[in-house]
Amino acid sequence: MRTSYSALETFRQCPQKYKFQQIEKIKTPKSKEAIFGTLVHSGLRYLFSRDPLYPSLDEVIAHFGASWSSVEIAEITEEEKTAYLTQGESLLRRFYAKNQPWNFNVLDLESRFEIIVEDPKTGTMHTLAGIMDRIDKPDDAHYEIIDYKTSRKMKSQDALDTDFQLSLYHLALIKRWPHINPNALSLSLYYVKHNEKLTTTRTIVQTEETKQHVLETIRDIEIRTFSNDFPPQPSALCDWCGYKAMCPAWKFLFLKSETRNLKRENIEHITKEFFALKKNNQETTKRLAELQTDIKAYMDQEGITRIFGEGGVISKTVQERYSYDYEKIRSALEAHNRLDVWNALLTPDDKKLKTMLPTLPSPLKEQVLEARSIAKKFEVLSATIKKASNPFS
Repeated sequence: MRTSYSALETFRQCPQKYKFQQIEKIKTPKSKEAIFGTLVHSGLRYLFSRDPLYPSLDEVIAHFGASWSSVEIAEITEEEKTAYLTQGESLLRRFYAKNQPWNFNVLDLESRFEIIVEDPKTGTMHTLAGIMDRIDKPDDAHYEIIDYKTSRKMKSQDALDTDFQLSLYHLALIKRWPHINPNALSLSLYYVKHNEKLTTTRTIVQTEETKQHVLETIRDIEIRTFSNDFPPQPSALCDWCGYKAMCPAWKFLFLKSETRNLKRENIEHITKEFFALKKNNQETTKRLAELQTDIKAYMDQEGITRIFGEGGVISKTVQERYSYDYEKIRSALEAHNRLDVWNALLTPDDKKLKTMLPTLPSPLKEQVLEARSIAKKFEVLSATIKKASNPFS
């Protein structure tokens, strides 16, 4: 398989989007945010593109302005386009003031890479491709990979230390240049809107874990491709997804025609009744709990265990739950030569296994996952009582 960080990340965020984008190759217009980010990246590359006569700040600003003016963007107002232009120019001015290009030893810009990763289980070779925004050599002993971000939200240091994209870049560069000491390679995200750079490193162990994560993800994709199983995974990112109108998780909001034997207005009526009953059920459950509290208090006050009413009898009983000291139990069973009872207690528990799975080391985790199979597959309806936006309302 030939893949990339962006494809693997898309699969992690939403398998359905991965299918639209990578398997069915459905093209969607780029959002204004994506185009803005691309052109800011282009401006930053241009800033470091000459040596030794680097472009002046005015040339960098003019380069960005020309690129922004020439690009066509769907669904953007003139006010928005002007605001983005002003913001882009401001970001580049602030970056230039803090990062004069002649002060950095830049080895490569928008550096493309392809690395071959072999799956030891199948012997299959996979190609992992990508682009690193910038590679620097601060001194003779150190290297630094820098990736620009135009998003507003900055990662925490903990998130940075486990960031998959940077881990992948680390793997790519030490594959390209094996002479590099992996411990002398730093990885940075530069948040242009904040003019701040966050830096981390990776160990050899982490690099190997990255490779295993890539292989696990590829295997998952291959299995899902065979079974055509790419479920949607709704999240806040859906608002920026170009596939929203065709996605099973959102398609209903865009339907106008009849669906099978149920007209849209019929299903909307059914849905309205469903939520009304569900809300009533929640209110009933809450009120029952309040009434039970009052009834128990009255019983305790009067020293009684049953109340007789028109609708029936309410009884109070005491139920007990026990916990066991299994060390003592094992010793007792062993003393009586009844370890068969102990072994019977240790029956497999799917829920416990699922809870423990994330804590297992990667090789053991893979072996456990290979031993599983789907016993039953069923659909479940869940409901959230809040109003979703409707483009036709």
